Amino acid sequence: MLKEKLPKEKVLRDPIHNFIHVEDPIILDLINTPEFQRLRRVKQLGITSSVFHGAEHSRFGHSVGVYELARRITERFEQYYSDVWDPKERLLTLVAALLHDIGHGAFSHTFEHLFHTDHEAMTREIITGDTEIHRVLAQVSPDFPNKVASVIAKTYENPQVVQLISSQIDVDRMDYLLRDAYFTGTKYGEFDIDRILRTMQPTPDGIAFDIAGMHAVEDYIVSRYQMYLQVYFHPVSRGMEVLLEHLLQRAQELYRSNTTSEFAENDFVGPLLAPLFSDKKLTLSEYLKLDDNVFMTYINIWQSHSDPILSDLSQRFMGRRPLKSMEITDGTAPLLEELEQLVDNAGFNPRFYTARNNAYDLPYDDYKPNVAKPRTQIDFLLADGSHRELSDMSTLVAAIKGKASIDQRFFFPKEMLNIEPDELFADTFKKFRSFIRNNALTTPNPES
Repeated sequence: MLKEKLPKEKVLRDPIHNFIHVEDPIILDLINTPEFQRLRRVKQLGITSSVFHGAEHSRFGHSVGVYELARRITERFEQYYSDVWDPKERLLTLVAALLHDIGHGAFSHTFEHLFHTDHEAMTREIITGDTEIHRVLAQVSPDFPNKVASVIAKTYENPQVVQLISSQIDVDRMDYLLRDAYFTGTKYGEFDIDRILRTMQPTPDGIAFDIAGMHAVEDYIVSRYQMYLQVYFHPVSRGMEVLLEHLLQRAQELYRSNTTSEFAENDFVGPLLAPLFSDKKLTLSEYLKLDDNVFMTYINIWQSHSDPILSDLSQRFMGRRPLKSMEITDGTAPLLEELEQLVDNAGFNPRFYTARNNAYDLPYDDYKPNVAKPRTQIDFLLADGSHRELSDMSTLVAAIKGKASIDQRFFFPKEMLNIEPDELFADTFKKFRSFIRNNALTTPNPES
């Protein structure tokens, strides 16, 4: 299985890498498993398409893109660095790259936050559990599934393989930045991928880069920083995520309270969501049946539910009416409880119509062995054979090293800004509007 090749190479056309080359039977078999095909029904960027309408791409496309980058890198390592790179690690690297996101749930990180799941843990369970994925992997060797899972867990003995799959500059990040930039129509995530791959080298301690590629890596770091600020942290996308999270919370509450006859009459939850909304841990089989399409179908049904909160939140979500937001600062944080009370007085339950939401990312950090989860720093090889860390050589990266990007927001119904003065609770709304406008903290939606 390690040496066998397909009689004829298979290719997948891809807008980012042009061609995805498949020459190993195991890779083709893995792609054709139902667990991997499920990724076609999970969007890469969740509900970001509500702001950047082109962002309809899936975890499937991203996963095969990550595989393709790993294939190109290992091919080059075998050609130029055979004294440092073990060719026996090739297949493991390709498989780990292909399967790194196999455990992602519907709506990605929103799902994880709400239902307390961990996509990396689910990825390892799919790889080692009773799945078609596991059966394909076991054809290589009985311990091969566990080896793949150990790469995902970052416990595999070879740091070269682990860092290619998960580090501050890995095949996962490089693909999603280019892919997300392309499909969102933005330019922030673009960088010179060919230059980076050409200067990447295996070392006994992991992965490093030739000094000639420093500016390309520097551009990658800045591109990632900008994508988080401009795309991933977009306040309107987060306003839609808050709606999604709250309507699912409301549905779960109703299911657990069992106070409505609609459970029996209208299949309010049904067999797919019932295990998720119960107190029991999801089985692997139950988890794999959930995708974006399942949730969108139920949210569509819930628009006509008898519960006014669930119905309204579902209508807002399906009709793209996100909650508005204001930035939380040291000056405004003490006022949030009063704002929540104003929302309550206006007739909106603050549990479901307000939220305090934090978006966080650390664009780059050097190695700190004393922290709980130290990051693998980006190292460069100099002509004399010595190593130097990226921020020691780049003043640009040094300026953002260790500085977290944090965007804290308070979300509320748009009606708090738009209601006419002569309507009910006019004084409350005017007070709310005055506060928002005086602080100039609302963020408009550039695509509305």
